[in-house]
Amino acid sequence: MALQALATRLILEEKKMRLLRLEKKGLRGLAIAESFMQNSEKSILTGVVMRRDFVIDGFVFGSATVNGDDATENIIKMYDDLKRPDISYVLISGLILSLYNVVDIKKIYKELKIPVIGLTYNDSDGIEFSIKQHFPDSYKSKIKNYKKLDIRKQITLHTSSEIFVRKEGCTLNDVRHLLDGLTLQGSFPEPIRVAQLLAKSILQKGLSF
Repeated sequence: MALQALATRLILEEKKMRLLRLEKKGLRGLAIAESFMQNSEKSILTGVVMRRDFVIDGFVFGSATVNGDDATENIIKMYDDLKRPDISYVLISGLILSLYNVVDIKKIYKELKIPVIGLTYNDSDGIEFSIKQHFPDSYKSKIKNYKKLDIRKQITLHTSSEIFVRKEGCTLNDVRHLLDGLTLQGSFPEPIRVAQLLAKSILQKGLSF
């Protein structure tokens, strides 16, 4: 009975996922990346709305507190600011932003009700030790937030590059096909690459949001 209940729950969760219609050239996603300096109080967050055929049709800007805990709420606000119900998914470059500002993709998915995918580009053994060193008097809440994240899954892209993903609201197979379609070279999907370039340029100009 327990196995049957688990199977039923998994089926219901799968039905709740909004399907990524990967065959649609006009499928739109919001890609978010950041840039900051070690002495920054705030990082620059930039969001690029890009279609699956690489047409850009929107930008949004925000910030996150370096060493803070506001990245999740600020990413949700960026999505809300766009007022774009045609956005079908969110890509985030890194889920540990702005020196240990942890992004809770479960919360973002719960709020937005569209697939959310976090990307990293290098393997690691985790950051708990680094968090304890960086926050010797207040590390427990950071580690608690970090442990909410699921284990990363490794994907080999059609470019032969490796990428590591965490996802909510979609299947790993959907993520693989989506990223293959968005990545022209290396391991950086094109909308993330553009968002990172934009964030870096804004930081260099000394602008803030």
